[in-house]
Amino acid sequence: MEKWMHLALAEAKKAASLGELPVGAVVVKEGKLIAAAGNAREALRDPSAHAEILALRAAGALLGDWRLDGCELYATLEPCAMCAAAIQQARLKRVVFGAFDGEKGACGSLYALPMDERLGRPVEITGGLLRDECEALLQAFFAKSRRKSE
Repeated sequence: MEKWMHLALAEAKKAASLGELPVGAVVVKEGKLIAAAGNAREALRDPSAHAEILALRAAGALLGDWRLDGCELYATLEPCAMCAAAIQQARLKRVVFGAFDGEKGACGSLYALPMDERLGRPVEITGGLLRDECEALLQAFFAKSRRKSE
């Protein structure tokens, strides 16, 4: 699992180098990388261009189906409500994330949307993988942003 989170971290670092919030995501199926993406809201001027959404779109295009049965998503930050809803709709097998998001997290911190059986088949969620590295990347980004605004 750490291998995939390291790839998600690499995507997050690419996003940060482009001035984006450093969040990365990868989609894996049967031990094979299917898609990878970093946040691109600024570049695409698209509020839905979160790393998770972009990775899910790419995976669906590659696999030729919106149903991503058997796929796993690895993300550096706990998915928000928008991403959690997309995860539920995509019918992912599992989501693994690094940093918890107490303000917007929808995979256990604030909400638990993918695990809610009322919304469909529950998605397995694991949080905290490589948490320190994921949090450090986000903290460095926000510290840099604060320095620029001073």
